[in-house]
Amino acid sequence: MKNRIIRAIAGSFILISLVLAHYVNPNWYWFTAFVGFNLLQSSITKWCLMEDILTKLGVKD
Repeated sequence: MKNRIIRAIAGSFILISLVLAHYVNPNWYWFTAFVGFNLLQSSITKWCLMEDILTKLGVKD
């Protein structure tokens, strides 16, 4: 369950930041890069901050 939520949040953040970069300010691409970097980092270290947040909110695996 957590993996699906994490993927949905990451995908939403990426799509929202792309829309904001296109219509508001190109600096929103930095947020897109930040999300991508965090996805890459979590695949290497097997640690994800969003997973910790969801655990503290009581979301089960």
